[in-house]
Amino acid sequence: MVGIGGAAESTDMVLNIGPQHPSTHGVLRLKLVLDGERITHAEPVIGYMHRGAEKLFEARDYRQIIMLANRHDWLSAFSNELGVVLAVERMLGMEVPERAVWLRTLLAELNRVLNHLMFLGSYPLELGGITPIFYAFREREELQHVMEEVSGGRMHYMFNRVGGLKEDLPAGWTRRARGAVADVRSRMDRFDDLVLGNEIFRGRTRGVGVLSPEAVHAYGVSGPIGRASGVDFDLRRDEPYLAYGELGDVLKVVTRQEGDCLARFECLLEQTHNALDLADACLDRLAELPPGPVNQRLPKVLKAPEGHTYAWTENPLGINGYYLVSKGEKTPYRLKLRSASYNNIQVLTELLPGTLVADMVAILGSMFFVVGDIDK
Repeated sequence: MVGIGGAAESTDMVLNIGPQHPSTHGVLRLKLVLDGERITHAEPVIGYMHRGAEKLFEARDYRQIIMLANRHDWLSAFSNELGVVLAVERMLGMEVPERAVWLRTLLAELNRVLNHLMFLGSYPLELGGITPIFYAFREREELQHVMEEVSGGRMHYMFNRVGGLKEDLPAGWTRRARGAVADVRSRMDRFDDLVLGNEIFRGRTRGVGVLSPEAVHAYGVSGPIGRASGVDFDLRRDEPYLAYGELGDVLKVVTRQEGDCLARFECLLEQTHNALDLADACLDRLAELPPGPVNQRLPKVLKAPEGHTYAWTENPLGINGYYLVSKGEKTPYRLKLRSASYNNIQVLTELLPGTLVADMVAILGSMFFVVGDIDK
């Protein structure tokens, strides 16, 4: 028997969290069935922000789809662009200049830090801690300045191109980027002190929302969420792309075994430290490279040969994949997007039942998703 309110002791309550609700990220709706304060059934309802990006891909040429691709996860715009151009370059059999490969790797890791800092600040905010968000945004601004200087954009960089990058670096940019990375690293211990050292935060997250490795595999969960449950998988190490194959001594795949909210936060924080180390390693390598081109000369009308390919990358939130089908025209015949957040959020149907409503916010915040990455 399902009803509204407490008309009878045997009545379950159906509660809608969202699509416009303070406890949700953007326009996600959670349909919960409660038995008292305990959740018995959870259904994520998506589609409130759907842009039809996959259909729009088919009406844009290979230069124009980069603009559409970088918007689904607006915290990881550079990484989103990267997957598209890698797919098209693979179809064309195109070699990218070495300087562009290392620059792409550097910018991808800076973008990873920007993404993670947002969640490192916003997750404690959802649990009542307001201070970390101010520190997170200060560190983000340090890196946003160098990203904006090199690309001209603060969120949607539009810096990748088929065959390389839009243009070379401004004079002195690597020195300023190295300074920004050093400044951010010098203050990252604030999150250890303010968040991980906070007994209230640990009390709200330890042992809460435990995600099993079996559920990770069954639902295709990836990124820091999957690794926090002991699933040791990272495309940068296991199927290297860009310059990651040469960064094996610096790249550290961060894992935990607990699979709870606290483990997910710890993975995110430690991965941020490692991304800063990778950025420094890329800057060191760029300093050794001689001056050279950062892109390939393209024909006026770019057409991919007939065929299909799948390009996947380790985005900040998890595996991001593009399945490209070409009929030899200047526009894709089909471009299917496999986004990290879509898979990560569907596991809530298994994760939320049996937990308390008070813990729902803690679990939801620890899934680190962007709604545009779900509603693609």
